[in-house]
Amino acid sequence: MAQTISPPMADATAMLDVELRDIVKTFGEDVAVQGLNLQIRQGEFFSILGPSGCGKTTTLRMIAGFETPTSGELTIQGQPMNGVPAHRRSVNTVFQSYALFNHMSVWDNVAFGLKIKKIPRNELRKQVGEALMLVQMETFAKRYPAQLSGGQRQRVALARALVNHPAVMLLDEPLGALDLKLRKQMQVELSNLHQRLGITFIMVTHDQEEALSLSDRIAVMKDGHIEQVGAPHEIYEHPTTAFVADFIGDTNLLSGRVQQHPLSLVTDSGLEVAIAADHTTQLTDGVPLNISIRPEKIHLSDQVEIDGLTSYDNCYPGAVKHTLYTGPHIHCIIELNTGEELRVLQPNHTAYRPGTPVHVSWAAPDSQILINPSPP
Repeated sequence: MAQTISPPMADATAMLDVELRDIVKTFGEDVAVQGLNLQIRQGEFFSILGPSGCGKTTTLRMIAGFETPTSGELTIQGQPMNGVPAHRRSVNTVFQSYALFNHMSVWDNVAFGLKIKKIPRNELRKQVGEALMLVQMETFAKRYPAQLSGGQRQRVALARALVNHPAVMLLDEPLGALDLKLRKQMQVELSNLHQRLGITFIMVTHDQEEALSLSDRIAVMKDGHIEQVGAPHEIYEHPTTAFVADFIGDTNLLSGRVQQHPLSLVTDSGLEVAIAADHTTQLTDGVPLNISIRPEKIHLSDQVEIDGLTSYDNCYPGAVKHTLYTGPHIHCIIELNTGEELRVLQPNHTAYRPGTPVHVSWAAPDSQILINPSPP
């Protein structure tokens, strides 16, 4: 039966485990991270998500102490970390490559850090045993990394990090080396592990689905800066920039200008798309605007006139241009009569042939207004 390893007691009044204030990191003339501000709460699963080269791994390495910020301040549990070496920080990192010692057994890999700290032998045995039980690897203690599967090696890497009782667990693309089925399994195990331990997890990933399914909050990075921070449903349902809307999942982006009466976006081709603005959104007639419509929000029908079709705020004729079968769903590319192309997600029992006349329709609130005009 799995046991839990109790993390060290932290200051109960401290609400943040990690804070980055105006962090800048340069490599020569290259700016990897620019003006980064993040507050990561105690006990949350926080993901830093973005494409390759956006600065997410550099950010994680600065938290770990493997890189030094060029400027700005970084604190862990309220204590300034500028100048504090990696081995003196209450964090541990799990790498994509696992970084296990191939000449050591599973037991010795997990015990390595404790031996360096000269932990008494009885206590060392107890802590290593607890860590291996926590990741369900106690029966593999005598094996070597080469004798383990990818998922098993990942568990050993987690145990080696957890045995040191870190306040913060850093995960650098932790599941990136696994195949799809095993990655899904390990996502569940990682989530369960986080819930049992209650310590802060900070994960770097480029996998949108992984971040959405595991995280309490997500920071989406682009070109060294944060585009948006929020809970998974906020990031997906209410992206604030074209980049976030396009990077998180699949979407349709339309550009045009605001028309006040009725409230809509009008594209260059003359397509008039009904939108819904709340009291916090100020829209002026004629100003440029981008909107995002998720493919699953769009209704597709091959009938020109059907009951209830007019209940949608937006309804446009077009034709099926292309379909892509993905198993559970069919992705349809629809070319509207005005020339725009829309991606529509359909259940796999619905079949449309290229060239079939169709109508697409969706509600005005599903035309998500992008308040920041940054391009994808």
